Amino acid sequence: MDTADNILETIQMISEDRLDIRTVTMGISLMDCADSDGERARTRCFDRITAQAARLVEVCEELEAELGIPIINKRISVTPIALVAAASHESDLLPWARMLDDAGKQAGVDFIGGFSALVEKGATSSDQNLISSIPQALAQTDIVCSSVNIGSSRAGINMHAVADMGRAIVETASQSEGGLGAAKLVVFANSVGDNPFMAGAFHGPEMPDCVVSVGVSGPGVIKRAIEAVPDAPFDIVAEAVKKAAFKVTRMGELVGNLAAERLGVKFGIVDLSLAPTAEVGDSVARALEAMGIERVGAHGTTAALALLNDAVKKGGLMACSHVGGLSGSFIPVSEDEGMIEAAAMGAISLAKLEAMTAICSVGLDMVAVPGDTPASAIAGMIADEAAIGVMNHKTTAVRVIPAPGTQEGDMVEFGGLLGQAPVMPVSPYSSEAFIARGGIIPAPVHGFKN
Repeated sequence: MDTADNILETIQMISEDRLDIRTVTMGISLMDCADSDGERARTRCFDRITAQAARLVEVCEELEAELGIPIINKRISVTPIALVAAASHESDLLPWARMLDDAGKQAGVDFIGGFSALVEKGATSSDQNLISSIPQALAQTDIVCSSVNIGSSRAGINMHAVADMGRAIVETASQSEGGLGAAKLVVFANSVGDNPFMAGAFHGPEMPDCVVSVGVSGPGVIKRAIEAVPDAPFDIVAEAVKKAAFKVTRMGELVGNLAAERLGVKFGIVDLSLAPTAEVGDSVARALEAMGIERVGAHGTTAALALLNDAVKKGGLMACSHVGGLSGSFIPVSEDEGMIEAAAMGAISLAKLEAMTAICSVGLDMVAVPGDTPASAIAGMIADEAAIGVMNHKTTAVRVIPAPGTQEGDMVEFGGLLGQAPVMPVSPYSSEAFIARGGIIPAPVHGFKN
């Protein structure tokens, strides 16, 4: 294919298939900002963030204009605040969330992530204080995102933390209009420190001082590639998806390298995850249906997702040597118009979404459940998702919204990229006695590979 054809194809991908860079995320280490005086530490953090990210939005807008490639979100992730705040011995970490909110707004970004804790093996007092502060923090800030890692394949699942996060999600939803605060809260197993996507992004302690990473999108491009091989056997479909993913990833790598160079920081990774929106033509569900599934959720959906996820990864890895983050397919119910429709008509259930978690990065993602769903039921969902991740050495997560005042069948409007979600039914049977046991679910035997 010559240069002219390549240019025309890229224009088509952007204009017709909604191809974009979903996020350019700057990760910033705050490790050396810790101080026994909390106010002094927050001032250091604010100054570090605003100085480092001062030109992030400007550079992204320059690249959009020069390359003609939409960059939908500009974001910041920081070191988990539970680590940075530990030296100050403060019990209320709400001022830390406000500091992040103020810093992100001054930098002009869409979201800032890192109001986070890593508690898979147990929680420090700072971790516990952060978890306790989450409901107020997300209710009283605008662009702060929070995440907590409660399990790993090496450590097992911290069931005390699972119970705490079930309560935190319910309280967060109850304190924010329409439960929106819970849409900015993710509970992980096997979280990664280079994830550029919100709400789960944080800058891992293993990361350098500052990096720029890119999250690509392109479900529409992948759907068109599948439709170009109608009735073809699956190996041909996989090859078509790989080639399309290669092109999408190359674009992401180009933007990431240019952004890092102009900002004078290191280029981190390209996250290959297919990230949908609620707009027509930008749906992972529709890509799965293009393979012959009448409606996402039908038998065969998980197999179709397995092919899609694997082919996207293979194509992306051939295009870029710096691949990381979650790099899977996202299936957020409220953010994918095909998923919204399937959930509203009852074609897909929480049980099917849970099964799909074995394949994709995040299974129970942007799922609205009735406002009276008990905290123990949500903790049970977290435990189930964590078990899939821990046993399969992969990242899994839960982002559910018990929308206040809603019942099964209602529709909750979140707005913007967060879309809308039908309220899905949950099991009527209790998990309370199970969650109340606490303790640690031990790591699987194959987690010990030394």
